[in-house]
Amino acid sequence: MKSSALLLLTALFLSSCGQNLKYFTQDLYDEYQWSDRELKKIQFYVSQDIVLYRGLSDQNTKIQKGKIRVESDNEVEKIVIKRGTPGVFVMSPKEDRFAISFEDGKRDFLMFGPNRKASGRFVLLAKDWDKNSGKISYGDQLYDTSSESAYAALMVDIKRAKKTKYKSKTAEGKRVD
Repeated sequence: MKSSALLLLTALFLSSCGQNLKYFTQDLYDEYQWSDRELKKIQFYVSQDIVLYRGLSDQNTKIQKGKIRVESDNEVEKIVIKRGTPGVFVMSPKEDRFAISFEDGKRDFLMFGPNRKASGRFVLLAKDWDKNSGKISYGDQLYDTSSESAYAALMVDIKRAKKTKYKSKTAEGKRVD
């Protein structure tokens, strides 16, 4: 009996210490109207994996004995930003657009903005989305990503606390003259 009660208390303690991640939405942003300086103090997280990839190819031609030989080396560069990866606000290039960096020491960032179809969540933005993929700027390169990344959203650890102020006074009573 004691061990199950101890186990329950331990589980409650650990769950109370964890993060309380919620989607960062347009409503939340509108409610608190944080400045860029304040947004830089907020720890953002990504809600799901984002995979960026781009193909690199190097083609050389050789002419030997009157024949043209084309040699090509193909390479794929892949960047993975795992679910739960922390990121920081870099800038807001225009209203309701956030540049979020997920790599330390680099100025590479992804753009996020509110999407009405996703309940106002700030989701990954691309230069162009089609049915199966999107074109994403990251650093000074253009990458492809799958359409699944379109729903990768920003999350924040938020704890709401309500403060209630009470004014009270005690009536002193009133006597008949």
